[in-house]
Formats: sequence, structure tokens, C-alpha cells
Amino acid sequence: MAEFKLPTLGESATSGTVAKILVAPGDTVAADQSILELETDKAVLEVPSTVAGVVKELLVKTGDTVNVDQPIFSYEDGAGASAPAAAPAAPAEQTAASTAPAPASNGTAPATAPVKNDGVVDTASPVGTQAPAPVVNTPGESKTPVAASPSIRRLAREKGVDIYAVKGSGIGGRITENDIAEFGKAPAPAAAPAGTGSGITLPPLPDFSKWGEVNRVPMSGIRKATSTQMMRSWTIPMVTQYDKADSTAFDAFRKQYGPLAEKRGAKLTPTAILLKIVVAALKKFPDFNASIDFSTNEVVQKKFYNIGVAVDTPKGLVVPVINNVDRKGIIELAVELGEIAATAREGKLKPDQMSGATFTLSNLGGIGGTAFTPIVNSPEVAILGIARGAVEPVWNKETSSFDPKAMMPLCLSYDHRVIDGANGARFTRFLSALIEDPSLIALEG
Repeated sequence: MAEFKLPTLGESATSGTVAKILVAPGDTVAADQSILELETDKAVLEVPSTVAGVVKELLVKTGDTVNVDQPIFSYEDGAGASAPAAAPAAPAEQTAASTAPAPASNGTAPATAPVKNDGVVDTASPVGTQAPAPVVNTPGESKTPVAASPSIRRLAREKGVDIYAVKGSGIGGRITENDIAEFGKAPAPAAAPAGTGSGITLPPLPDFSKWGEVNRVPMSGIRKATSTQMMRSWTIPMVTQYDKADSTAFDAFRKQYGPLAEKRGAKLTPTAILLKIVVAALKKFPDFNASIDFSTNEVVQKKFYNIGVAVDTPKGLVVPVINNVDRKGIIELAVELGEIAATAREGKLKPDQMSGATFTLSNLGGIGGTAFTPIVNSPEVAILGIARGAVEPVWNKETSSFDPKAMMPLCLSYDHRVIDGANGARFTRFLSALIEDPSLIALEG
């Protein structure tokens, strides 16, 4: 009997939470077949099998936190003969504890995302139906084996029921399907104070049903991961500066070279052009392409330019990374951006496609809004947001009159421990100069 172990997830991901198990004992698994969905701090990933054979026993359950190299299931090689039946092993419920409780109700929300011309934004759509997570088990808690068949264990996992808390009514205390159903109807225990992921403990919520009807919608894995990361980022002493750039020439540039991108099967979106403009600014202002090393009290300026791009998906916000933007042309970036945004919306991003970013770009222009405050994605020190452009009256000194100009709103957030306001203003003015004259990209980028 061999064991399939969780493979490496990426350079920065060493663990995740089991969101959904896609195989069952007795299933024949092929190499590269998806065997579970894993929630990391960046996204929900489909984990492929690296082995082929027949699944004998699941060693994890939905809601478990699993680490790289941890056994996921035992199996027999597909070419081997079946071994004699062994005594029942410790059930999957005895593995690592769940990470968070979930409401007993299985609420749903529409899985629709707004249609955008860019496909790249910093907003979360309503999540789709999510399987409820099981009740929390205390790490290291000793569990007494329970009398329950594999089908009953599976039913308990699907309903989010801690099978160890169920009292069996069958022969010899065996747990039945009715026991699981009745347990699921029981009122949930009072919740402990909730943590925010930033060391702050929040008091329990009041009973909102006292004032009216409520609907509980389980947070998706991506939404929970985003919540944790945003609370962590909120500890950054952050400043947001706003500016506007005349995008008349930028829009003309995009219209002129759009057909070239279409010949390559891509769309020349504003984000593709902005990627090159951002890199030119990062080269001129290296503190924006940096991180803080508190162990040595140093600012780590990076000589590579990997830009994270916020993408709206049916399951929530994800931030895939376009690597080495400085080495690629705008048309090449347009092609890659379209491909990685599509992969993100399909939920098929790999860990290495979401790691290594040095700066983040979030373009909400395709949806709307005059301005917003993007949150710095730690350990980065800056993020650029783009809001919806509009034609505005701009004073013309030469004619002493107002001229109609297409203006692009810029929203730059940065870590004030590294970047001062004066440099923040210089950064946005440099961005504006290249937006107002895209031909400078060839000189500066």
C-alpha cells in the first residue's frame, strides 16, 4: 500500500485547507487527474494526482489544513493485484483540525460576474454555492473511533457534521443516516469570539434575527483568504494619493495599435499598456518596487518587475502575476494578460502564477467609480488603482477657456514607512506624463 502526498504548491505556499475532495475509496485515479480542491491564502487550486491506482482510504477530510508532503490518500498501484482487506484504519476525521467553523445553513449567492471590457478588476463578485466546512476540532485532540460506515462518514462531511459529536442509535451505537440528519437540525453552539487574522479579536455578533429576516451565505475559500490577507495588509501605515491624467493620446494609441493585438488573438486593453508605463515608473522610483526586511532594517529594492493584476472571477478576487514585464512588448503583454485572466476566471491558476509580484495594478475602469482606495498587498509596498475615465473641462491657459479632455483617475496607495508623499506625487506625475504621451514608453520603459 502506497500513499499519495500533497505535492509542492509553490515557492510561498506550504499548506492549504481542503475545500472539496474529488475522489472516494474505490475510485481509479489517473496521473494528472484532479483529486481535491485546496484553498490557499491566494486562491482555490485543483491539486492533480501524480500517481495512478485505486484509492483505498482517504486520509484527510473537507476543512482539514494540510501541509506539503502530508499523505492525502492511500492507494494500490493500478497494475497490482488487490491486497486482502485490512482492518479499518483511523478515520479521516482524525487528521489535522479544521481551520474555521461555518454556518449550519447552506446559503447560496448568485455566481454572476459583471461584464467588463478589460476582465481585470479589483472587485469581488458574489460567490457561488460552497460546501459547508465541518465543525472545528481542537488541534491534537484525541478522538475515539466511532462506528460508522464509509457512506455515513461521507454524508457527515457533506453536511458539515462532526461525526465524533453524533450519538449513534443503531446496533452497538452505530451511527445511522437518521442520526446525521437529526444532529444537523440541532442548534449550533454559541460561537467563540472571532479572530480577524491580524491579532485583533472581535466580539460575537448580535442575534440579527431579532430585528428581521437574515440569510447566511458561506464565504468562499477565496473570500476567506482575501479577508485574512487584507486584515494583514491593513496593519501597513498606508497613504493613498489621487491624480488624473489626460488620456486623449493614450486612447488614440490604443485605437491605433488595437488591430495588431487582434491579429494575435488578443485585445489591447488599457491594462496591457499601463503595465509598461508602470514598469517605467518603477525603474525611475525603485522604492515602489521594494519590500521591507525588518530583521535587518533594510529596504529590499528588486531589480525584476513582476506585476500582479487584480482579476474579478465568479468566486472572488485573485491576483495572477505577469512576470518580467520589462522584457515584453505591449502586444505580447496583451496576449498574456488575456490568457491569464481567462485562466483565473476558470479557477485553474497554478501557485507559481500567483507568486513573486513586486507591485500590483488594479483597473476598475471597466466597471465604474470615480476613485477608490486600493489596499497594499504585503509584502509589496505600493499598488496602483485605475478608476473609470470621463470627459472633463480642463482649463487651457493659451486660449483662456475650458477644453473637453478625457481624464483617467489614478489612485496610488503606498507604505509610508518606505515612501514619502513627495515621491508619491512624483510617481503619479511621471505616470501621467507617459499616459499623456505614450510614445515616451519606448524611451523610458
